[in-house]
Amino acid sequence: MTQRVLILASANNSLTQRATLAVRRSGRTARIAIVHCESDIRRAVEANRFDIVVCPYLTTKIPADIHLRWTCVVLHPGPVGDRGPHALDWAISEREPLWGVTALTAVEEMDAGPVWSTRTFALPWRRKSAVYNTVIADAAIECLLEALDKAGRGLSPTPQTETPQQVAHARPRPAMRRGDRRIRWSDDATTILSLIHASDGSPGAQATIADLPMLVYDADRGRDDPPAPPGTALGRREEAIEIACGDGSIWVGRLRFSGGADPSCKGPAIQVLARAGFPVPALPVVDETRKSREIRYRRKGEIGFLTIDFYNGAMGPGQCGRLLAAFAYTAAQDTKVLVLENDGAYFSNGIDLSAVHLSEDPEGEAWRNLLAINNVCRAILTCSTQVTIAAVTGNAGAGGVMLALAADLVVAADRVVFNPHYRTIGLSGSEFHTYSLPRRVGGDTAQRLLRECRALDAAGAADLGLIDAVAPSVRFDGWLAELADECAHPARWGAMMAAKQSRTFDLNEIEGAELRRMARDIFRDEKEFRRKRRAFVLGDLRHASVAGL
Repeated sequence: MTQRVLILASANNSLTQRATLAVRRSGRTARIAIVHCESDIRRAVEANRFDIVVCPYLTTKIPADIHLRWTCVVLHPGPVGDRGPHALDWAISEREPLWGVTALTAVEEMDAGPVWSTRTFALPWRRKSAVYNTVIADAAIECLLEALDKAGRGLSPTPQTETPQQVAHARPRPAMRRGDRRIRWSDDATTILSLIHASDGSPGAQATIADLPMLVYDADRGRDDPPAPPGTALGRREEAIEIACGDGSIWVGRLRFSGGADPSCKGPAIQVLARAGFPVPALPVVDETRKSREIRYRRKGEIGFLTIDFYNGAMGPGQCGRLLAAFAYTAAQDTKVLVLENDGAYFSNGIDLSAVHLSEDPEGEAWRNLLAINNVCRAILTCSTQVTIAAVTGNAGAGGVMLALAADLVVAADRVVFNPHYRTIGLSGSEFHTYSLPRRVGGDTAQRLLRECRALDAAGAADLGLIDAVAPSVRFDGWLAELADECAHPARWGAMMAAKQSRTFDLNEIEGAELRRMARDIFRDEKEFRRKRRAFVLGDLRHASVAGL
């Protein structure tokens, strides 16, 4: 008999989507319910027929009358022995070298139930959203499927007292309070970065910048020597601001103003400071020669690798402009293959809705952003000098999916979740999707994907023809290098270049038709872009969680 699984989650985030897709791909049936309180949980249980409950991401405690009646498997983002609501936050802030994920049965005491399965792994020192959506999610899916398999075979979980504790520092920990997340600019850069990384996504690290209360996200190390007293705003570069700290400086890419009465959203640091009243033009522009984290290029023989790492996959006009310039540079090199790849949890999610929401002219900002990302897609579609490969190892949504589809070949790691649609944010879509999407999956399937707004795992995307191939995440880099070498081989390269040159399309006509529809969406609000945009960018304020939303 097919195992029936009820998935309870506090939000339909990337892990929830991935867990649902993995359960279904394993041959089981899965129904998902988004719940926010105990009464929601009770209604979801009463309304569904199932054999077992799984909770990949749940911030509400499961009522006793539910977990005593049904087996409820909770995925805890910590190893055996760790307990508490902010397991991953503490691990990142304390720079734990080894961490884990545990699937356990829900009991009255949080995270104290018997263990179905557990995984341990090296914990990368990166922002929480990047960790959560890669190594944590990978381990969580393995634990989930193992737990379902054991439950389906009638096996029982092992009490925690009888389960080996593989991480020495695992222990019960309290919730991370506001004071635990407060930045002291006199601290060293490593300490500050650890706190910002740990608070990434939600709720953010607390700090005072230019006498303004801020929540800080998306930070990187700056210079090594302190050029001014700690806490001094030193300068700006692109969308980021440089802040002096105890042993140097920190670059901050994203902020959220926490001093207003109305809820705000995180956005580009310079934009948030300007909205809060800080005189941004008075900051000097810092001309720093360090390598950009957001866009990097390297060459290996006949293959060029253009790597992007945009915060949460958001691409504002500035990022798009810099990516366009970088792509033009790489396309001018004497290489045969150009690989566009991501480094982090996201490939791209299209335009930067937070920056749009924070703008004094949101409609104009959305339009400028739209034209900028279209220019990048056009450059990829019309690249006549190299075979282009989009190598997707992080999640992609909306225009970010269409950005990948502009390449000649699209490949993905098996951990990737695709959301090839726009309706949830109130847009018809652009990025030449009316050409790229039907070219790969056919007109009927393209319309269905846009209409139904369903997530696809990498294998499902390959089954539809949306992408060309899937490889395991653990060996994706080596596999990609081999594929790029194959594409650079004279015979295959010649065939692929000939196929490119035989394509006929009028990008101006395609773009014009898409922009006419988008103009109605943005300026006339025909699909409720304003309301849906607000709901999207403010959504993370409702979920003070481990997830990087």
